[in-house]
Amino acid sequence: MTDHPQDSQAPAATPRPSRSGLTSTGARKASAKSTRSRAREFALQALYQHLVGGNDAAAIDAFTRDLAGFHKADAAHYDALLHGCIEGASGLDALILPLLDRKMEEISPVEHAVMWIGVYEFQHCLDVPWRVVLNECIELAKEFGGTDGHKYVNGVLNGLAPQLRAAEVESDRASGKSRP
Repeated sequence: MTDHPQDSQAPAATPRPSRSGLTSTGARKASAKSTRSRAREFALQALYQHLVGGNDAAAIDAFTRDLAGFHKADAAHYDALLHGCIEGASGLDALILPLLDRKMEEISPVEHAVMWIGVYEFQHCLDVPWRVVLNECIELAKEFGGTDGHKYVNGVLNGLAPQLRAAEVESDRASGKSRP
């Protein structure tokens, strides 16, 4: 035993991590993410490479599939998002552009890719409810985008939902469900 006063004090308790499935920043913990959420994350990273570097889809795909954790993603959904967004880029941009308040070149590549994912899923993944598409894209923008990028993504995709998922959005509104 020593005579140092700090030795007689109990160490400060370390706060226990939350088990709610969220990190301290509000993002979902990796363990709480679905295989499709993980697929969207990998697709976002791959689309970013395409937008910023102009890299070829096949090369991006090969690189991304070798990343740690890819085995936990829904590979078929990732594949559809990556190749579908790149192949349909001009059509996706044509839908997004009228809702922008600036030139497409001024949009962050992260937010641009997230909006591609959202529009693609609105059009081609009808098994995913529009509210889920919107929420997943907002979460991606929060986790990977700029400070308020998720608000921009929300505004654009919320504006497109009634156009791309008219019956589903109208059904939600008629049943009294509020907007996200």
